[in-house]
Amino acid sequence: MTSPSRPAAFTLAVLAAGFAGAALGCCGERSTTDDPLLSVGEIEQLFQQTRALGDRIDVTRSRGATTATTGVALADLIGSYNSVRTQLQRVLSVDPSPPASEEDLRALTAMRRALKIDLPEESNQPTSEAVDAGGSGKVDCRYDPESVAKGEGGYEALSKRIYACFSEAAHSVSFEGEPMDRLTVFGRLPLTDEPSRREGLWRAMAPIWASVNGDNGPRSPYRTLIRLNAARLNREGKVLGESVRGIGVEPAVMEEWLMQVLQKWHDIAPDTALEPWDFAYNAGRGNRALSDAIPVDSLRAINDRFYRDLGADPVALQVQYDLEPRPSKDPVAFTTFGRRPRFEGGTWLLGEPWVFASYQMGGLDNLLELLHETGHAIHIAAIRSRPAFVDWPDSDIFTEGVADIATLEMYEPSWQQRYLGASVPMKDSIAAKYAAIAMDIGWALFEVRMHRTPERDPNQVWGEITQRYFRINPHPDLAWWAVRGQLIDSPGYMMNYAAGAIMNADLRARARERYGPYTEGDSSWYGRISESLYRFGLEKTSKEIIEAFLGRPVSPQALLDDMSRAVAESN
Repeated sequence: MTSPSRPAAFTLAVLAAGFAGAALGCCGERSTTDDPLLSVGEIEQLFQQTRALGDRIDVTRSRGATTATTGVALADLIGSYNSVRTQLQRVLSVDPSPPASEEDLRALTAMRRALKIDLPEESNQPTSEAVDAGGSGKVDCRYDPESVAKGEGGYEALSKRIYACFSEAAHSVSFEGEPMDRLTVFGRLPLTDEPSRREGLWRAMAPIWASVNGDNGPRSPYRTLIRLNAARLNREGKVLGESVRGIGVEPAVMEEWLMQVLQKWHDIAPDTALEPWDFAYNAGRGNRALSDAIPVDSLRAINDRFYRDLGADPVALQVQYDLEPRPSKDPVAFTTFGRRPRFEGGTWLLGEPWVFASYQMGGLDNLLELLHETGHAIHIAAIRSRPAFVDWPDSDIFTEGVADIATLEMYEPSWQQRYLGASVPMKDSIAAKYAAIAMDIGWALFEVRMHRTPERDPNQVWGEITQRYFRINPHPDLAWWAVRGQLIDSPGYMMNYAAGAIMNADLRARARERYGPYTEGDSSWYGRISESLYRFGLEKTSKEIIEAFLGRPVSPQALLDDMSRAVAESN
């Protein structure tokens, strides 16, 4: 385990005058004007302080608040952050004193990268690209995508505008006169028995589709965005999906694996053509059977009980949850640091991870999402490394996949019986588990193909994938693929879920080999997994961590074998 270096004089000054106050709510900072050359340890303490303020700003904004939970005004936090960030930027622009070790040089590289990518200068002013000319704050979704892309901010401005319109539409769904949001529609589709009502519920998402893809013409928002992103990748000599190299797999190999998994889904699913509004219903037999056991007010209790049984009690780990819907909330669930674990006074102090989501109803799908986000939270709560490395791992694929090491136990009948008091047959559980994973893989393949041939009609590309592997009748006039925010603000991010599912199945199988079963809890599980997978942050590469745990490179075989249990159960 690597502990941060702590030069006494500078550390005490920063902790007393800056970090201990600014990170936790006050706004003081220490000037480094008299310290033209700092050691790496001193720079790291300033970096830690900047990070802490940035994290507090992130949580405050995500809460939709103007005051931090500590009572400090957001404007004051931003002022302190910008001041400390300026100092950090200055000291990172010169070499430290004395000369740095190899690990110190890696820490400097990590801090410089974080400053450039994750720690921008902050502003109290609302961004203008997504509001109307009248300044009302309402999203202006009547715009020309190419004009936005050619204006200030270019590609980023267009991405933000599309996402803002997507978010507004996702919060404004209406079905049979009842207001609801995107996640509620997803939750109800597997539960709605009448086919005509199910179709109506599905079609209620049309404004979401339109917010992303307009009329599906060549100048539609999404098609314009993809052309720009594909051109950028081409200029940089990159391909979409090359992030898989971070877990030791070449993009072409991963694409083959994705198609293998989709073919396996095709083979184990019923040989019947489907309408898109029937897909979730047909795979949702287990969801329907268990929905009464998972009311919305039980989500946290089930979530907390399971992780407590694994030795990862969210309350003890100080995980915070913001789960109430509100109109301005990000429609995509996410987890953020809040406050990072830190080494102080010879001991490790807990962090404060924050989970953000919106739940109007319970059910298996929303429970899955909450367990997944808590998986992120217990991961970052376990990081034990020097300040420069206390961050998400270097691979989003590893990050997304490792969040589900515990989560996917919910599909085991014995887990359901213990935590829900009811269970469904294995074949129904496998169908529920892999319907979602297969669809994520479908989206990942869709993005790869769209970036390879950006002039193509995305509705047609999606129709080819879903008809070939899911037996879903194509609807080339409808952009029903356009329901994932990641397609807009992070093109290529769906690969993290797809490749992460393959990696996750491999890690889960190995964890059972090494530590035994944990479906119904194991209080030693969190300590073991933390030591072998969670604790490193950026200290080691994801590839190093994965291959050390597996004893070999990643393989899709564990996932394919697990899917085969659906066939074995039905025979």
